[in-house]
Amino acid sequence: MAYKKILKLKVKNLLILFAIAAFFLLILKPSFASSPYVLPYPSSMPGSSIYKFHLIYEKLSEFKYFGDFGRYKYNLRYADKYLVEAKTLFEYNQYLLGYKALEKSNIYFEKIRPSLQSASINSKNISEKNITLSQAAEKHEEILESMKINTPTTFNWQPEKSSPTVLSIHELIGKSIMIRKNK
Repeated sequence: MAYKKILKLKVKNLLILFAIAAFFLLILKPSFASSPYVLPYPSSMPGSSIYKFHLIYEKLSEFKYFGDFGRYKYNLRYADKYLVEAKTLFEYNQYLLGYKALEKSNIYFEKIRPSLQSASINSKNISEKNITLSQAAEKHEEILESMKINTPTTFNWQPEKSSPTVLSIHELIGKSIMIRKNK
C-alpha cells in the first residue's frame, strides 16, 4: 500500500516536472539574433506598379528630414530599406536589382556617420544615436553574412542587345560589411 502511494507521488512529481519543462520549451524561445535592432518589412519592390512612386517619395522626403538628427534618421531609414530590398531580391535570384539595391544601401549608410559628427560638433548628445547605429550596423552585418552564403560569388548579367556585365556580388557584400564595420 505504501509502495503505491510513493509510486503515485513520484509519477505526479514527474508529470509536474514534465509540464514545467514543456511550458518553458514552448513559451520561451531562444533568440538567435545577436542584435536587438529590427529591420523594416520590405516595401514595394522593383517591378511593382507603385515602386516609382516610392522613389519619388524618397527624393521628396529628403527635404522633410533636415538638421543633423533628421539626416541621421533619413539615411538610416533608407540604408535599412535598401538592405532589406537587396536581401529579398537576392533570395529571388534577381541579382542585378539586388546588386543595385545594395549599392544604394551602402551610399545611405556612409552618410550616417557625418550626420552624427555634425551633431556632435553642434554640441548635441549623440550617445543614444551611436548605440542605435552600432546595433543597426551589427544587424546589417548579420544580414550581409547570410547573403554571402546564399548568393553566387559572381553573376554574369546578359542584357538582350548589349554585352554581358559581370556582377561581383561577394566583392560588393564584402565592401558593404567593411562600410558597416567602420561605422
